[in-house]
Amino acid sequence: MSLPDVAAAHRIELQNFERAILAKQTQIESWFRSQWRHHHAPFYGSVDIRNSGYKLASIDMNLFPGGFNNLNPAFLPLASVAALDAVERACAEAKSVLLIPENHTRNTFYLQNVYALYSILRHIGLDVRIGTLNPEITQVTTLETALGGHITLEPVQRLGNHLQLADGFTPCMILLNNDLSGGVPDILQGLAQTLLPPVKAGWTTRRKSTHFQAYNQVAAEFAQLVGIDEWTINPYFEVCSGLDFTSHEGENRLAEAVERLLQRIQHKYDELGIEDKPFVIVKADAGTYGMGVMSVHSADEVRGLNRKKRNKMAKIKEGLEVSEVIVQEGIYTYETLQGATAEPVVYMMDRFVIGGFYRVHQDRGPDENLNAVGMHFVPLKCNIASPEAQSAEEETKSKREFKPWEQLSLPQTENVTQASDCESTRLYVYGVLARLSLLAAAIELENMPEPTV
Repeated sequence: MSLPDVAAAHRIELQNFERAILAKQTQIESWFRSQWRHHHAPFYGSVDIRNSGYKLASIDMNLFPGGFNNLNPAFLPLASVAALDAVERACAEAKSVLLIPENHTRNTFYLQNVYALYSILRHIGLDVRIGTLNPEITQVTTLETALGGHITLEPVQRLGNHLQLADGFTPCMILLNNDLSGGVPDILQGLAQTLLPPVKAGWTTRRKSTHFQAYNQVAAEFAQLVGIDEWTINPYFEVCSGLDFTSHEGENRLAEAVERLLQRIQHKYDELGIEDKPFVIVKADAGTYGMGVMSVHSADEVRGLNRKKRNKMAKIKEGLEVSEVIVQEGIYTYETLQGATAEPVVYMMDRFVIGGFYRVHQDRGPDENLNAVGMHFVPLKCNIASPEAQSAEEETKSKREFKPWEQLSLPQTENVTQASDCESTRLYVYGVLARLSLLAAAIELENMPEPTV
């Protein structure tokens, strides 16, 4: 993989942004370390980023990432070091882990993700078993993954306030790779074992708008630290609730929210001399997998939606009805790989970036949702680690002093002008933006009440 092309019209703006980040790298890393002393990072997460050159920002934060299979296998040692730190911080005495994935078993690429996550955890010496909450799986079942591997699913049982498997396996820690879109099952309520992420991180209770409210706080502080306009890293948004796409209920309120946001974006474009046409993304305030999402360029587009679009927006994963949406500033993506529109997705464990990939779509434009049928994934290259990070696994075994932020490292030059617009710089900047979202997620979870049982 080579670095994606960036539209020539916006390349200089991107270089200026990169230079601003590089010039403050020492302060940025010190700031992150300070933040993590006050906030506990989620166990893992993934962040979607859009890059228009003049604006480079996170647009979504997933706390139950399902694309570990799309990471470069060469990142396994680094991912394992981060996983070791995450496990030790969550449950210092952990020797065994029960991994609970989504209930769907027909998506072999998702199963490959489970296999990859299982491998990372096994790599650090944990006894890992894969449990299932799927009521259709009543006995030990082995499934084949997309690349020919195999995973074994075992029905989960509950004894008192502990989960276990039929042979008595009772893990120290339970790791969910299930976003609980369909609700929190009783079997997960009130457990004595360490359960990560916590059930309140699931889409039963979590909302995208709540995340971006926390992100507003993080982005404002970071922008002041670096000396940049907060808008360049933070999309505007509004929330619109009380909707029923099937009956057109709330349609006018949604159109008004779209109009307000478009006007706000246009004002900023005029201020900065940006000639692009503003657009917004309307998406379900809860949920993932790219469902319940549409690009909108005018308020009229959400009035009188045709049946196909209404059906698309009305329900998401698990057949849940959409009654609340986030109207988010659309960010053009001016990165392309071999002519196809691309956007970076960055993966993290605990406080650390462990890799990522580009989501690429040949048939989608720079103002469209790329998380759609027809997308494919291109892993980030493996030669982005600094010499310090490359030897980190050995160092960690004895000192536990690995600094994983260095794996998306700065160029080996002290000349900021020369360093900008090179591969390691771009990847480092992605990592900075992803960690801003991770920090926002930490604050978001701290402020969320525990769900009622």
